[in-house]
Amino acid sequence: MKVLYSAIDQRVPGIKGGSVHVQSVAEGLARLGHEVRVIAAPGDGDLPASAVHWVALGAPFGLPHLRLLRRRAVREIARRMQPDVVIERYHNFGGEGILAAEAVGAAGILEVNAPVVDYPGSRKQVLDRALLVEPMRRWRERLCRAARLIVTPTAATVPPWVPRDRIIEVEWGADTERFHPHATGPVPFTREAGETIVVFAGAFRAWHGAIGLVRAVAALRARGRRDIRAVLIGDGPELMRARDARGGDPGIAFTGGLPHAQMPACLAAADIGVAPFDVAAHPPLALGFYWSPLKIFEYMAAGLPVVAPALSRLHAIVRPDQDGLLYDPNDPAGLERAIETLTDRALRLRMGRSARDHVVQHFSWAAHCARLDEAIGAL
Repeated sequence: MKVLYSAIDQRVPGIKGGSVHVQSVAEGLARLGHEVRVIAAPGDGDLPASAVHWVALGAPFGLPHLRLLRRRAVREIARRMQPDVVIERYHNFGGEGILAAEAVGAAGILEVNAPVVDYPGSRKQVLDRALLVEPMRRWRERLCRAARLIVTPTAATVPPWVPRDRIIEVEWGADTERFHPHATGPVPFTREAGETIVVFAGAFRAWHGAIGLVRAVAALRARGRRDIRAVLIGDGPELMRARDARGGDPGIAFTGGLPHAQMPACLAAADIGVAPFDVAAHPPLALGFYWSPLKIFEYMAAGLPVVAPALSRLHAIVRPDQDGLLYDPNDPAGLERAIETLTDRALRLRMGRSARDHVVQHFSWAAHCARLDEAIGAL
């Protein structure tokens, strides 16, 4: 089939989860035999050779809130291509892909990775209601009605009136061929004999909890566990606060953002993958933990045991005491204890092998695209 994929708020290639997701889904569908054309903002560096046709078109001035202004350009691309399916990566102020699907008679698919519904106390909801006719809610619901299919990690993100047979729940995944325990390449950190390297990879935003990991490792080292080191990979608004929390401890290192192509080697060179999410720091998570956490899938593919808070959706991904340790997020020492427990090398290796087997079977990008391919075929 011909598939047009509109993701104009994402830079491809890029280092953020959304960029990795768009590229992985597009290339996965192309490998399954579909003709895939993707509209995305140009990223840093060259795209890898693949069967995907890339169209460099981002939101005006790089502002996702203005992306609907690209609707005519997207519709013209659709008119020339005549796709069978148009997939739009959902954004509150989007809609250009669904409108293009309607214009050319294609099946519209809305890919939802953030809540369509408003969380309690949302400023956006307050503003919308102040406008009396709630134009933002009405527009979002119009997109949901127009979509033949909604693809999301959890139906909790979607208005409850959407028929369940128009929603498929599917997690993100990892490239299990590139991410594996023996991946090699340049790594911006070293290790000494006997050290346990704890890694965090992702955005430095408050709810990703990087500062909590820094404090936990600093506390462990302060009470004598100098064999435990942390490497934090990524960038974002909380980076300076996390660095400040380190103090002068040389056992906690920050690499900054790295190209995604470098990540397999970095994870393979570590021992424990930590995803210390702080749900209290992100009000939309009052709706439930709706993320499909790329970092966790990639840790597991690299053969790392995972340390993360014991949240209901994470239980469905990381099997406790098999693929890693899930700690009580209300226990101030929970993260420290989990990390210290995994300094046991035999335990760490056993859990890492289990984690890799689990992600290969259930949470690869290949599995994600196979499910999406089945849904497209049904349309």
